[in-house]
Amino acid sequence: MAKAPAVIGVLTEPAPPTWWKRNRHRAALAFGLWAGWQLCANVSDHAASPDQPWPAYTHPATPSADSTVKDG
Repeated sequence: MAKAPAVIGVLTEPAPPTWWKRNRHRAALAFGLWAGWQLCANVSDHAASPDQPWPAYTHPATPSADSTVKDG
């Protein structure tokens, strides 16, 4: 008569993943965004531009016929 099959191992369900395994890509993304923002916002060797006044708006000396508003 044939021999009974030998039991080699028992299959079990794996343990559910930990919080880190589930969310490590999100943590890496958040850290990468934060690190990039810090590098771009706080590391700057150029001198700050001095405050310069904006040019004032000037009206033309004589209004042209095209620029006047006509009623009705």
